Amino acid sequence: MSEENQVPKEEVQQEAPVQEAVATEETVEEAVEQAPAEEAAAEVVIEEETAEAVTPEEVEEDAPFSWDDVEGSKAAASKDREALTALYEETLGSSIEHQVVEGKVTAKTDREVIIDINSKSEGVVSLNEFRYNPELAVGDAVEVLVDRQEDKNGQLVLSHRKARSIKAWDRVNEAHESDEIVKGYVKARTKGGMIVDVFGLEAFLPGSQIDVKPIRDYDQYVDKTMEFKVVKINHEFKNVVVSHKALIEADLEEQKKEIIGKLEKGQVLEGVVKNITSYGVFIDLGGVDGLVHITDLSWSRINHPSEVVELDQKINVVILDFDEGKTRIQLGLKQLEKHPWDALDANVAVGDTVKGKVVVLADYGAFVEVLPGVEGLIHVSEMSWSAHLRSAGDFMKVGDEVEAQVLTLDREERKMSLGLKQMTTDPWTDITTKYPQGSQHKGTVRNFTNFGIFLELEEGIDGLIHISDLSWTKKIKHPSEFTSIGATLEVVVLDIDAENRRLSLGHKQLENNPWDEYAKAFEVGSTHTGTMINSGDKGGDVSFASHEGVEAYCPARHITKEDGGKLEKGESAEFKVIEFNKDNRRIVVSHVGTYKEVDMKKSRSASSNKGGGNVVSASTTAERSTMGDLDALAALKEQMDNDKK
Repeated sequence: MSEENQVPKEEVQQEAPVQEAVATEETVEEAVEQAPAEEAAAEVVIEEETAEAVTPEEVEEDAPFSWDDVEGSKAAASKDREALTALYEETLGSSIEHQVVEGKVTAKTDREVIIDINSKSEGVVSLNEFRYNPELAVGDAVEVLVDRQEDKNGQLVLSHRKARSIKAWDRVNEAHESDEIVKGYVKARTKGGMIVDVFGLEAFLPGSQIDVKPIRDYDQYVDKTMEFKVVKINHEFKNVVVSHKALIEADLEEQKKEIIGKLEKGQVLEGVVKNITSYGVFIDLGGVDGLVHITDLSWSRINHPSEVVELDQKINVVILDFDEGKTRIQLGLKQLEKHPWDALDANVAVGDTVKGKVVVLADYGAFVEVLPGVEGLIHVSEMSWSAHLRSAGDFMKVGDEVEAQVLTLDREERKMSLGLKQMTTDPWTDITTKYPQGSQHKGTVRNFTNFGIFLELEEGIDGLIHISDLSWTKKIKHPSEFTSIGATLEVVVLDIDAENRRLSLGHKQLENNPWDEYAKAFEVGSTHTGTMINSGDKGGDVSFASHEGVEAYCPARHITKEDGGKLEKGESAEFKVIEFNKDNRRIVVSHVGTYKEVDMKKSRSASSNKGGGNVVSASTTAERSTMGDLDALAALKEQMDNDKK
């Protein structure tokens, strides 16, 4: 063999191990990427095989090169790699992080649930995540989310709550569309209802959708698992509303139709007190509600239905009436008992005396219970002989035991009126004896009117003092100017009308009439010193210090002073009486008359003779002319006539 031929052979022998080494390194790197642990062992084996396949001695011995040997070693390494990969995948199973898988409950404790998802280890989930399903048992299949395939301790981390949340929205929509009944866990109470866990989502359960009857204690449903129906979904805000009442109503609807179909007036049914209001009681008849009005609860008078029944109480009621659709049913409770009026003694008649207890007070009177369920009315006018009507509360109060006389009795209408004042003697029976005409008495002012005062002499005896009988001298426009309500006045009985129960009284009659004396003192033409009480355009009133209480009127034309001014309020002056009227108690005076008495007489005389004034004035002028004046006038006339010529 030549040297030229030997050189390539040596180069081939040197390159072969290099190519095999490169192939071996690539194989090892791929195996490491697939399975680090197992391929590390395979790499050692391959390296050993490579070392055995290509050794320095063989290269030195110049063994013949074969491509088949190289390809065969590659195929062997590939098979080993596939075997290791399959073994690794079989060990890990099919679990993938952040994916929802189905597992099986293998164990359950008070706090945790052990779940097998066919992995190399089992996962532990808190029992709180299964609160919605208290019936969870070993062997049940559940869905979980693989949070982590291995934590720092090599433990598989699973979550059932997250798995439910991922699929919850789809499940809720499916349940709503198919009207499926779902189970939910009542987590807590909130304003207006409850918060329910449904498929891991928080849904709202309104208070009105819990039951067909009103719920008084919401807390009794907390921490309970119940069946619900999805009634509303808000896709925009991801809100879900559920109802438990809808399930109950579906069951009650058939029962309701059956009950309504059998309803008849007078029928007695058993029911449960569902709700109590101020005006009555609602009774649940088994899906159908009826109302017992407060007046149909008891024959006796009651203030509130709770005095007779209580919530959830079972009672028998009678059907009194219902509408055409039988949606409003009127029930009665007292109708199941005998009417109390039937137990009233048949011998009770008008004029008899009965005893009872005051049960109701009103402004117009009081209701007295003679027997349970039998009441009589005492009107306020029958409580006292006094003509002044007052409130019934002034005479009695609720709970008082009273004795009264039967005034009217109607057994058919079941009505009775009673009288309290009839138990005492009518004070008007001997009014003429006790209050004879002209007798003097004291009384209390009870009321005012524009024309007088009502005075109470005793209970039931009232009299009227006319405003003109209050004072001889004072001009009183309203009784309040003279006295006040509740004041005591002394009076004289002027007149008695026993038939009409009227008594006329007088106060000024306690004194002698001073106008008899005034008639002498204030004769027409007499002059007195007086003081102006007031002064105006129409004149003013004048008082006299010599006669206290006497007032006179001075007209405006007689109020002028001698200097032309007018008398003012509080100013004193002399006044002359120009008119006196005893019957009307009227005195008219004049200040002008004190200084123009002669002139006034002359003017009155002239005014009484029409045209006479001028005559008197002319004659007086003629008498005052002298004879010399007449001669002068005659000469003047003659001169004037000559001038004309």
